[in-house]
Amino acid sequence: MGQSNRRAPAWPLPAVLLAVSLSALQPAIADDALEREQLAALTRQLNLIDHLAEHAAGTAPQERARYHFDYTRLHQDIERIRAGIHDYLTPQRAQPRDPVDLLGDYRQSNRPSDEEATQ
Repeated sequence: MGQSNRRAPAWPLPAVLLAVSLSALQPAIADDALEREQLAALTRQLNLIDHLAEHAAGTAPQERARYHFDYTRLHQDIERIRAGIHDYLTPQRAQPRDPVDLLGDYRQSNRPSDEEATQ
C-alpha cells in the first residue's frame, strides 16, 4: 500500500482557466446585448417622438402667441441623439465622442428684437 507520487496531467489546468475566463465573459456579452436592445428601443421611441412632434407642428395654431414651441430645434436635437446612438452602436473608433451640446430652450419669442425695433 504504497503511495503513488504520480502527477496529474498539465492540460486540465489551462482548460479550467479557459473555461473560467470564458464564463466570466458571458455576463459582459449578455450586458452588451441587453444594452444594444435597449438602445434600439430608445431609437424607436425617438422615432415616435419625432413623428408626434411633426404632427403637433402641423396642427399648431398659425397665429403665433408671444411664445411658441420651436419644433425645428426639437427635431434637430432628436436627430443629434439618434446619430449619437447610431455612432455608438457602429463606432468608427474606440469611443464615440460628440463635443457639441444639445440646443435646448425650445421656447421662442415673437417680440421684435432691439435691432428690428429701431428701424
